[in-house]
Amino acid sequence: MGGNGTSMPGDGRWLLPEGIEELLPAEARTVERMRRELLDLCDRWGYELVIPPLVEFTESLLIGLGPDLDLQTFKLTDQISGRSLGLRPDITPQVARMDAHSLRREGPSRLCYAGSVLHTRARSPLASRSPIQVGAELYGDASLAADIEVVSLMLEMLRVAGVEQVTLDLGHVGIFRSLMEHLALPEALASDLFEALQHKSDPAIRALLAGAGLAPGHNAMLARLASLNGGREVLDEAAALFADAPPGITAALRALAEVADAVQARAPGVRLHFDLCELHGYHYHTGLVFAAYAPGQGEALANGGRYDDIGQVFGRARPATGFNTDLKSLLRLARARPSPQSAAVFVPHAVAAGAWDEVQRLRAAGECVVPGLPGEMPPSRCDRELRPSASGGWELKTLE
Repeated sequence: MGGNGTSMPGDGRWLLPEGIEELLPAEARTVERMRRELLDLCDRWGYELVIPPLVEFTESLLIGLGPDLDLQTFKLTDQISGRSLGLRPDITPQVARMDAHSLRREGPSRLCYAGSVLHTRARSPLASRSPIQVGAELYGDASLAADIEVVSLMLEMLRVAGVEQVTLDLGHVGIFRSLMEHLALPEALASDLFEALQHKSDPAIRALLAGAGLAPGHNAMLARLASLNGGREVLDEAAALFADAPPGITAALRALAEVADAVQARAPGVRLHFDLCELHGYHYHTGLVFAAYAPGQGEALANGGRYDDIGQVFGRARPATGFNTDLKSLLRLARARPSPQSAAVFVPHAVAAGAWDEVQRLRAAGECVVPGLPGEMPPSRCDRELRPSASGGWELKTLE
């Protein structure tokens, strides 16, 4: 800073906040291509596009998806109403409000969206604080067929985006929830056990169980839960372990097997992985949870699950299942196949004024046309030049 309190040149005004990115032409072109392709895919699957607002009153924006969403939300005061507004950190609750209150349809409703969201903190070291979220939600149907549909759409989205060798991680919050209800553990113990299972910390789990006073069989169930992850054999191990457990667990295992069968039939190249203590979103998910991973990527590229009755706070309790992905995360994988820039026609400034009708005709035919400014040379993307022809019309000449 200068002595007079004004900024000096080069003082870093070009810097962006940590975790906030800009997309330059080549990246922006790739992201926009993917956005259009994925939304067109959703349209072909019967999912209708909605565009929720960037800001909403916090009491509606932060409903239904747990306390973590509140911590991720930038808040400001509406200068008209004086009420608190939030910059959306997630589009899912907005679409739930639209389904429950604005649309108020009966029966299944398929909706999709694409838009920027903003997080107060990045969700992981490599994550953006300003993702471009693309997703799809299916409301009004509680059947497993709806879950299979959205999982299938998610996998197809990743295929269209160019993601190869996908691993699909499957879990079901009903397993842990049924155990907690059956054992009626004190709230504090259940919360500590939840955290230990999230971190798959075997010593912490055993230490908690040692003082819980549970029957040996129940101790064994909870102690083994963190290790129940791997291939299809995990479902057989769980069926044996939980043979005498509450029926909700049997139903959850059956659901996982049915989803796995459907995925293997529809996308045989997808690798399946089961994690029966995967509790991401436990406070709002009510059934199947799933995530997609690619080799070399530590974070999920896409995730989702069932979150029934989220619309209850808006006046209609509706079954719901859905997923979302971040276009910026997909961009990292798409850099190996960037979107080519279309070739363009250059019109020298000296002839541009008289060539207006021809320029508009070329543009209507799908050509990119760049009228030159005084002294401007053809930009690098231009491979042809519009020139007057000997016959009095116009012709395109290849640029060297």
